[in-house]
Amino acid sequence: MTVRTRVAPSPTGDPHVGTAYIALFNLAFARSHGGQFLLRIEDTDQQRSTPESEQAILDSLRWLGLEWDEGPDVGGPNGPYRQSERKDIYLDHVQKLIDGGYAFKCYRTSEELDALRAQKESAEVRTAIKASDLELPAEEVARREAEGMPFVIRMRVPEEGVCVVNDMLRGDIELDWAQVDAQILLKSDGMPTYHLANVVDDHLMGITHVIRGEEWISSAPKHKLLYQYFGWDMPQLCHMPLLRNPDKTKLSKRKNPTSIMFYERMGFMPEAVLNYLGRMGWSMPDEREQFTRDEMFGNFDISRVSLGGPVFDVEKLRWLNSVWLRDLSPQDFATRFAGWGLKEERVMPLIPHIMPRVEVFSDVAPLAGHFLSGMPALKAEDFAHNAYDEDKLMQTLQFGLWQLEAIRHWDRDAIQKRMFALASSLELKPKDFLFPFFIAIAGTPNTISVLDTMDMLGPDMSRARVRAAIDLLGGLGKKKLKKLEKEYFNVNKAIEEAIAE
Repeated sequence: MTVRTRVAPSPTGDPHVGTAYIALFNLAFARSHGGQFLLRIEDTDQQRSTPESEQAILDSLRWLGLEWDEGPDVGGPNGPYRQSERKDIYLDHVQKLIDGGYAFKCYRTSEELDALRAQKESAEVRTAIKASDLELPAEEVARREAEGMPFVIRMRVPEEGVCVVNDMLRGDIELDWAQVDAQILLKSDGMPTYHLANVVDDHLMGITHVIRGEEWISSAPKHKLLYQYFGWDMPQLCHMPLLRNPDKTKLSKRKNPTSIMFYERMGFMPEAVLNYLGRMGWSMPDEREQFTRDEMFGNFDISRVSLGGPVFDVEKLRWLNSVWLRDLSPQDFATRFAGWGLKEERVMPLIPHIMPRVEVFSDVAPLAGHFLSGMPALKAEDFAHNAYDEDKLMQTLQFGLWQLEAIRHWDRDAIQKRMFALASSLELKPKDFLFPFFIAIAGTPNTISVLDTMDMLGPDMSRARVRAAIDLLGGLGKKKLKKLEKEYFNVNKAIEEAIAE
């Protein structure tokens, strides 16, 4: 048997270090067994998936030194490798489940589903929603079908008993069927959910081992059941421990930069980042901290993975990166630095903005230094401005961050539309509104347009700098954040309407 593993990211945002972590361990396992590694794009969420996000995933994984044998950009015998291009395949398989009595059309409305959930939550023993809760009488189904009401396809799930799932790290895991819902397999727009597409694709692509995050353990019974319904052998499962923040909470962008491209923009060496991810829950037989990708592959044994939640600590990563940097010769250091900081595609968009502002080359650094830096060295008093008190400043920065996070296609026009609409909603003049973003992004208001700066810095670094500014100003506790979320709801509604016009 040829070992075949895969990673299947969703192109719905910045490429996440968690994706790289799972990709690395899948690739390491495949290579250590002389096998193959696939990359599949799970873009069934048509509302949030973007080509830019897909390209960022491919670019960031390649930057780290990860490669795949089959995928959307390299082809292969098991394509297409984008789920949006496999719709007919899923429809065929859903029909087989319906014909076999393993799935059914569910015409329940959102109001009816809410009522069912409320009923389940109020029960003394809480259970998941099952087919017996959802199915309507035949005549009611016929009526709703005749009226053209929307429906989804759900799978039938046992109402009692225990499902035993074998995990390569944990052994047998017992999960109660009473807590597993009648999962939606096909959405009302005709696109599959993760659960159906994942199982069908893994089978048709010959995946032998599914190495994924432990958050998918609760979904394993649904997947095992689907394999049984189709009459297929199930791949071996391995659920990796989740990456954690230093405070042991699940790794999140609120507490740690999570975008792979943020680390590229910060000037980390890809070898060091990959080395650090390899240390997340795994170690070399000799326990050394520094090792190359190929050294990891040559010594890889998945049984050495520890189930304790590995802590992703940026300070530790900076230390490891410094070790890699000191191993470079002065010539290599100069070459690597120039390749990072002065590469043409990064510098050229900046030149037209600074040329009219400089008289000698030494004027460039004060104008453009923030393009070569990480987080600007700021003090809280840098944000002092007549238009702001403490609460208004935090509200503006946080609302601005949420608007930046909502941008799907990152460019100057999209940034300006959202930010100027927000300024109007907050009843701030554009110049006053942009001031705290000049400070957060550039460290000074005396530079080129902050909108142009964010466009050139990209979403990862721009958002990270605004988050860093909010933290510098004291951060937002749960209470404050909840209050701002309520205020933001109506503001954002008005902005979305304004943008849509």
